[in-house]
Amino acid sequence: MNAKVVLVTGAAKRVGASIARRLHASGASVVLHHRGAKLEATKLEAELNAERAGSALSVKQELLEDGAAEALVDAVLKRFGRLDLLVNNASMFYATRLGRIEAKHWSELLGSNLRAPLFLSQEAAPHLAKVKGSIVNIVDIHAERPLRGYVVYSVAKAGLAALTRSLALELGPKVRVNGVAPGAIAWPEDGQFETAERRRVVATTPLARVGDPGDIAQAVHFLATAPFVTGQIIAVDGGRSVFV
Repeated sequence: MNAKVVLVTGAAKRVGASIARRLHASGASVVLHHRGAKLEATKLEAELNAERAGSALSVKQELLEDGAAEALVDAVLKRFGRLDLLVNNASMFYATRLGRIEAKHWSELLGSNLRAPLFLSQEAAPHLAKVKGSIVNIVDIHAERPLRGYVVYSVAKAGLAALTRSLALELGPKVRVNGVAPGAIAWPEDGQFETAERRRVVATTPLARVGDPGDIAQAVHFLATAPFVTGQIIAVDGGRSVFV
């Protein structure tokens, strides 16, 4: 990844920050997108620039706004002059139980998990094509196996999985497009999963443990540097997607 430029959405903390650190450690310059986590994004930017001066930039952008994709890609090009890898990681995640679903839920969950990756990919594609770059989308095992009580989120991630494969067809041969489908990696910070549910998830995971954000970062790194891999979605879930 030496001398390459990476844009990671939702990069201020958790999985996004781990991806950014991993790719930066491999030699890439990184643009850290965030929506509201300014403190974390600024801290990470300073950390990476301390390791290699001028190699990181944090950018605030609401991805649901019209023109967001253009503004974000433009910020990357103005600072670094190229774009080699787009990682669509930013996501909203919350329950939407049938009978209580509102238009706002659809707009937010489809917007962050599907609409934004589509328009960012479309805007980035010509620049990625110039350098034979790639896109990695952070999908979810629940794209294939819906999560009860999370109807809209599951639909959005299923759409992102379809988008990943569709873009691989549309953008080949110059741009590769792949995805990573995490299982239980980092529990939601707002306590959406109670202790009993967490235990059930671990019990239905063949490796019998929760993963680490670094596991996702490692998979993203692999896909970013695998020249004959496109249209694939790798499950990084401890085997939970094969549990019957």
